[in-house]
Amino acid sequence: QVQLVESGGGSVQPGGSLRLSCVTSGFTFKNYAMSWARQAPGKGLEWVAIINEAGIETRYTNSVKDRFTISRDNAENTVYLQMNSLKPEDTAVYSCRQMLSYQSTTLYLSRGQGTQVTVSS
Repeated sequence: QVQLVESGGGSVQPGGSLRLSCVTSGFTFKNYAMSWARQAPGKGLEWVAIINEAGIETRYTNSVKDRFTISRDNAENTVYLQMNSLKPEDTAVYSCRQMLSYQSTTLYLSRGQGTQVTVSS
């Protein structure tokens, strides 16, 4: 059974930082690209960042470039999202996803329940 469990969310002031983690099981983690997506209240799911199987290549949506960093530990079956210089518009539920391919930011095989990130003064 595939499982993706996120943690690390919370409330932070603008300019603050958070590090999200996603622990996975039930599939061969090192064989899949992984991504983070977010959904703000009243909005659709937005892709945030993606990392390839080896952890060498990454891509980011424009709004988070130079602020967020995606990484992975294939020995621990875990993917991370380091979020710096957070803004109120980053407020959303963040979820990690097992991707069909590094080439696609929309086609995924499984997704976690998500963790809430709230940025407010």
